[in-house]
Amino acid sequence: MSKSQEKKPGFEDSLSELEELVGKLESGDLSLDQSLECFKRGVELTRQCQSVLDQAQQTVEALTQQDSATEKSSVDEPD
Repeated sequence: MSKSQEKKPGFEDSLSELEELVGKLESGDLSLDQSLECFKRGVELTRQCQSVLDQAQQTVEALTQQDSATEKSSVDEPD
């Protein structure tokens, strides 16, 4: 299975892994190469998490706009 075909981890899993990486980096026990690898992985995870959050925000905005439009049309309708 190619890298592009692999299933991306869920938001919670990515966030958990990111937290672990931050802990390792903050410990100061890693070599420079290990730190760079952790940093690279952290950037990937941050981008994945941000993408999920962006999609969730768009969904919420779309739903709230639909609700607003529905409320407005029901207020505008005569009884």
